[in-house]
Amino acid sequence: MASSRLGVGSRGLPPPPPLLLLLLLLLGPWPAAGHGGKYSREKNEPEPPPQREPGGEFRMEKLNQLWEKAQRLQLSPVKLSELHADLKMQEREEFAWKKLKAEGLDADGERAAKLLRNLSVILAKYGLDGRKDAQAVNSNYLSDTAEDDSLGDPKLEKLWHKAKSSGKFSSEELAKLWRELQHHREKVHEYNVLLDALSRTEETRENVISPLDVSRVKEDVLHSKHAELKDRLRAINQGYDRLRQVSHRGYGSEAEFEEPRVIDLWDMAKSANFTEKELESFREELKHFEAKIEKHNHYQKQLEISHQKLKHVESFGDQEHVSRNKEKYAMLEEKTKELGYKVKKHFQDLSGRISRARHNEL
Repeated sequence: MASSRLGVGSRGLPPPPPLLLLLLLLLGPWPAAGHGGKYSREKNEPEPPPQREPGGEFRMEKLNQLWEKAQRLQLSPVKLSELHADLKMQEREEFAWKKLKAEGLDADGERAAKLLRNLSVILAKYGLDGRKDAQAVNSNYLSDTAEDDSLGDPKLEKLWHKAKSSGKFSSEELAKLWRELQHHREKVHEYNVLLDALSRTEETRENVISPLDVSRVKEDVLHSKHAELKDRLRAINQGYDRLRQVSHRGYGSEAEFEEPRVIDLWDMAKSANFTEKELESFREELKHFEAKIEKHNHYQKQLEISHQKLKHVESFGDQEHVSRNKEKYAMLEEKTKELGYKVKKHFQDLSGRISRARHNEL
């Protein structure tokens, strides 16, 4: 293209005087047919991508795109706050991986593969993967069980209806059981997403890498991937057995924790290689963690109430009233996001301690 422009300008025209040529060189390139002409640089070069406005939610562009997509899908405020916390955790892990990669670590790509699997779980969990049959997982526990008895799993629904009709549960205990059943459903869904992601990863490897290269793949990397799934499946089976017992017998006075995630962690901790002193210390930390979850749940409920109130006020057009409600909603939204991130980070730290204790046992 550049050579053709030069050719057109050199035919039928006298050479420019030396002084004019010097001025042209000093002034730099200029359009052949006037600004914005048919053959100008502006018309033939692609426009630079628009710059993102400062103060975006995330430092990584791909996470900003996912966040914007979720907002377009009009997820509920509570779901958006949960997604925000998940994406913040993903961003934290990705930056940690980039630092490792710059130091020459993660040569086998295991950490990178785990990040992809985690992102796959997030996409499926919030319906951002584009699949029409994606299972919507309710992670905020705000559903009214009287209105929605659907758990998407016949086995779990059987346990729920048996417990409801047994007369062994108070209304508070039924609400607690409902949260546990939802949490179990979410664990099963995450397991299936991880299994699907791992299967696709292995299929890609078999199709791309030659048999000689496959033999060089570290066995411990493949083992760690399958070990993670095996641990999750064992936890799912143990959790289901416990839920089955609870639905038949009811809750006993010996129940130590209320929140499903805390109950899971405590069950795993008791089977890990902790000393009595370490286990007691872990129990105390779980109490603090449960208090943090309860605080987060409180803000989630307040956020949902504030959202409904804001919609109601906006319909009347009282700008002063709307403005006050918007300020309160923005404050609750920010606090809920912050607590959501802290809860997920604390959960990850506690899970890591259990995992390390189990590895030490091996």
